[in-house]
Amino acid sequence: MNEDRLRLIKLIEHWIEHNDEHGKRFSEEAEKTGLKSVAVEMRKAAKASGKVSGDLLNALKLLREME
Repeated sequence: MNEDRLRLIKLIEHWIEHNDEHGKRFSEEAEKTGLKSVAVEMRKAAKASGKVSGDLLNALKLLREME
């Protein structure tokens, strides 16, 4: 596997982990606010974060299939 592809795999793995941490935090903090309208938006952000992680995971799978 070439260096650039390996580097990209490592970056995507990191981004997925980092993004999942943020999504989890958005959900946790949304529940703590007690402010319904704010919590709704934060839950939307958490859901969008999950979509981003899914897209990154798909990209990672494609990269690994190229090996």
